[in-house]
Amino acid sequence: MEHGGGGHEIGAHKLAQLGGFTFHMDTLMMTWLTMALVLLLAFAATRRLSLAPKGWQNLLEMVVEALLEQMDGAMGPRGRKLAPLIITLFLFLLIGNWQGLVPGLASPTNDLNTTLGLALMVIGLVHILGIINKGPVRYVKHFFEPFIPFVIINIIEEFAKPITLSFRLFGNILAGEILIIILGILVPMWIPIPNVVWLAFSVFVGAVQAFIFTMLSMSYLANSIQDAHHD
Repeated sequence: MEHGGGGHEIGAHKLAQLGGFTFHMDTLMMTWLTMALVLLLAFAATRRLSLAPKGWQNLLEMVVEALLEQMDGAMGPRGRKLAPLIITLFLFLLIGNWQGLVPGLASPTNDLNTTLGLALMVIGLVHILGIINKGPVRYVKHFFEPFIPFVIINIIEEFAKPITLSFRLFGNILAGEILIIILGILVPMWIPIPNVVWLAFSVFVGAVQAFIFTMLSMSYLANSIQDAHHD
């Protein structure tokens, strides 16, 4: 299924073999493009800093202040240490989700490898921070609370976190891009309203999915930080 006029096919990837590993080259290129756009946005917003912000600086400050407010509420004061990671993660997801709405481009988040990689990064950090803040023994012990038999449920929950986090984002973004293509095929060009409405809705969904992924990441990270905070 071709996307836009660039000949990109959603669901099909350009493969490359290196060192026994298979790489999705189109996903890698879109990921690097997203990272470049995030850096470009940061550069545009900070190259002429002003006490009375305007333009890109004003827009980025609004986003950063909103995220910092959410971090304070979800993670407490210690959450500010993770602000660079959280803000970068949100901007990457936001721009990456919207990138697929541009003809000829695709969202890196329409590839499960990308979303699962991001989810594993977050969950891995949760465990690392938990071990650092509580110590290895106490951290392992919390899996057996409140009673020893609960260890099975707690372990299943840990495995479920990256799966649900990655599949939710992947499914929503991929479905949105496929429906845009289907509408482009089924709806005549002289009736643009359905396409415009769905495109606007996809912009909204891309922002919401980036926000949900970021908020859930904050929630998971908060558990390892708040445990130490209340000790």
